[in-house]
Amino acid sequence: MLKRKRGSSNKKLNFDLYQCLNCMAYVHVFWSAAEAGHSLYDYTAMPWPIGKAKASENWPPDVQRFWTQAHESLGIKNWDVSAVMARSAVQVTMRDKGAVGKDLYTEIEDLAAKGDLPPLMREWSHEVRVLGNDSAHPKPNAPPTTPQDARDIVQFLDSLLLYLYDYPKRISDYRLRRKTKTP
Repeated sequence: MLKRKRGSSNKKLNFDLYQCLNCMAYVHVFWSAAEAGHSLYDYTAMPWPIGKAKASENWPPDVQRFWTQAHESLGIKNWDVSAVMARSAVQVTMRDKGAVGKDLYTEIEDLAAKGDLPPLMREWSHEVRVLGNDSAHPKPNAPPTTPQDARDIVQFLDSLLLYLYDYPKRISDYRLRRKTKTP
């Protein structure tokens, strides 16, 4: 365990390494305790433990459903399904954020044109779309989704959802907390 103290605050950020007894993979856990009291303030596990991933409460139910299925499919090595579910999660996210278009390609472009997707996220959204298309719209004798491709697009999905849902919520919560804090 490695602890780091920041500035004049008594809060410490802890870095722990754990091994999953189910799959034997290693997981980094970053956590801190609340400054007042002995409760846990927050934690993040990287990468998500396989089969133990939990959808964020900040996401709409449809996004949570597809995201969960994408992660669970990775855990059982169902690469094609994880790619399709990641693609579906991206599409329902685009629509939830107000993107319009005749297909996922135009929905991604629409959200990017509105300024809600920066260029790098736009490019990666298209990568997920293309990789998911192979399994969502299969052609005879097409190669299956590779394990690394499935992992990569699900990992991108995690980043996209953090960017579009979790970070805005965290920023909003922070601003509200700062606004209501008495001097």
